[in-house]
Amino acid sequence: MMDQNADQDTDQNIDRLVFTGTGDAMGVPRVYCDCQVCEEARSTGANRRFRSSVSVAGPDGEFMIDCGPDWRTQMELAGKRFIRDIVITHAHFDHIGGLPEWADACRWLEIKGQLYAPQEVIDIIVRQYPWLDRHLEMHPIDQGLSLAGWGIKGWKVNHGKNGYSYAYKLSKPGITWVYCSDSIGLPEDQKQPLHGLDLLVLGTSFYKEEAEYTGRSVYDMTEALELLAEVKPGRTIFTHMSHDVDVRKDYGLPEQVSVAVMGYTVSLTKE
Repeated sequence: MMDQNADQDTDQNIDRLVFTGTGDAMGVPRVYCDCQVCEEARSTGANRRFRSSVSVAGPDGEFMIDCGPDWRTQMELAGKRFIRDIVITHAHFDHIGGLPEWADACRWLEIKGQLYAPQEVIDIIVRQYPWLDRHLEMHPIDQGLSLAGWGIKGWKVNHGKNGYSYAYKLSKPGITWVYCSDSIGLPEDQKQPLHGLDLLVLGTSFYKEEAEYTGRSVYDMTEALELLAEVKPGRTIFTHMSHDVDVRKDYGLPEQVSVAVMGYTVSLTKE
């Protein structure tokens, strides 16, 4: 049902999830850092990570989730000149910092971009970038939406010290998956939509984070594995990783759990 090696698959009749960014708020390499992970990211680049986002494309259309400050480079590397539809998880800079560049592309191409987010997220975006609505149409999606053939429903999740984010459940006949890039310590009501998924994309900034829990904002991998034991998704892919995570390392993860790298592509097919 889901092929983690689908990056060679060019069948336009298959929905594909592409990890256009897999990094945390600062990305990898850190400009100030000469740790082994950052140095490798500068050279061979397996650990190079733009700020987290994904694209979903298939026979019914395409869209992105989040538009961080690396958006322009992500588009260039993908060979794309435009994207019309973007869904936003929350209004932190690493998830919306590319909106002015997207809006500028819309201005030059004379095409209105379509931004989708909960109303409270839209309100923050408009306060921060008050000119964006000249070039973007902003759609509140508190009651859900249908986009590129996917039914999409969001719900607020705990983002620890950083407040809140939104996770999104995406469904088509035969497959249901969730994108939850920024969360920690989810209470029972926020965990409920994670049960019985075919795929969970989950943010894990560290393998084992040593910082004081009250100052943290994203699961580490050890905590994530405890969550997975509760909700039991068919497959899980970790994203939103800091320079603590080395993708060359074997972390002894369960067979159904993997770590995303840039460009990692998954086929999302109906049963």
